Amino acid sequence: MCDEGQPPDVRDGLTRKQRAILYCLHQTQQEMGGRNVPTIMLYGRVCELVDISQQEFQTLLNQMVGKG
Repeated sequence: MCDEGQPPDVRDGLTRKQRAILYCLHQTQQEMGGRNVPTIMLYGRVCELVDISQQEFQTLLNQMVGKG
């Protein structure tokens, strides 16, 4: 799934939205001392970086963890 016609980046194969999810997950995990990050907290932070619907966020997250 690509971001509105934008192909994945050739360096790592991730789209901008996928990269935003991973970045926010990493940052939030560090802030929380390595604990699990609630999905709603992650979604809120990702929304600050990219325009993404809750459904698209959930779909991308599921794909990235192998549940989709």
